Amino acid sequence: MRQRDISPEEAIKQIQKIFKERGKKALEMARKKILKEEIECKTVKEALTYFMNEYWLDYSRPALLSMACEAVGGDPELTTFIAVPMILINGAVDIHDDIIDLSKRKEERLTVYGKFGKDIALLVGDALLLKGFTLLNEIYLEKKNVILDIINDTFYRLGDAEAQELELQGRLDVTPGEYLHVVRKKAANVEALMRIGAILGGGTDKEIDALGKYGTVLGMLFAMQDEFVDMLDPKEFIHRVKYECLPLPLLYALQNPKTKEKIANELKEGITRRNSKKLLAAFFKTAEAKDFTKTVYDLAREARRQLRKLKLPDCYLELLIRVLEERCQPRKI
Repeated sequence: MRQRDISPEEAIKQIQKIFKERGKKALEMARKKILKEEIECKTVKEALTYFMNEYWLDYSRPALLSMACEAVGGDPELTTFIAVPMILINGAVDIHDDIIDLSKRKEERLTVYGKFGKDIALLVGDALLLKGFTLLNEIYLEKKNVILDIINDTFYRLGDAEAQELELQGRLDVTPGEYLHVVRKKAANVEALMRIGAILGGGTDKEIDALGKYGTVLGMLFAMQDEFVDMLDPKEFIHRVKYECLPLPLLYALQNPKTKEKIANELKEGITRRNSKKLLAAFFKTAEAKDFTKTVYDLAREARRQLRKLKLPDCYLELLIRVLEERCQPRKI
């Protein structure tokens, strides 16, 4: 059966399975690399162990690297050695983001910041960052400088995006376009994985560029899916309203004059489990919900256009777009 004929439910199961299969080896290697370090401070050691063994189940980055490599005809196993430092470096970024956003929980799990406090979280993040870049520097490969330049550019863009997002905190006048600009910058992370995977797979300049553009779209769709997830989780929604930029569906709803005042009043009263559902329902009823759907559709179409430039266009990368397109639909999530 062709992948395009698979049901949405089966597609999600396949993606979850392939992510775990392709990511588990690099994740286990990353754990061993960082946890073998001698750390006398019991609390830091405990926090690092908690993060790597119970919290940071990062199968996605090594899986995406391998998929990109395979899509240009390369051996996906070639990406494992670079996936290890990328897991650690991105883990550090995640911890530091939690500190900035004051995020004590994510998906019902305590973050390192939530479980051990800011100071320990900072130290754990620093340890991951140092170990990740040390391992990255030790890698020997032909195009190492090109890959290091991509990683360097990526993390400057991510930092810039984080700073710009702070300026949007709590504002009711933020347009969807402003926030999507930040989302696109944050997608630099996935873009980098796609480019690096394509380079390791021996892709042509055209294929590397195509996968980079695909990665930008993929990263944006991941983020747009998470925007809905945040609104469906009352605790996360309340946290977003208090400490971060409002969720994207709410920004769309605020563009509608008929619902803007109602939403503003609900926000002033304070977010509860009851009115969090009311606010999401308000978004569904606006014409702007169709604008959100069109944005998702346009991104998915652009991703498929880029995939057609590859040696193996009918690959898991196409299935991944299908899954995200489905999950980004307002009534599908």
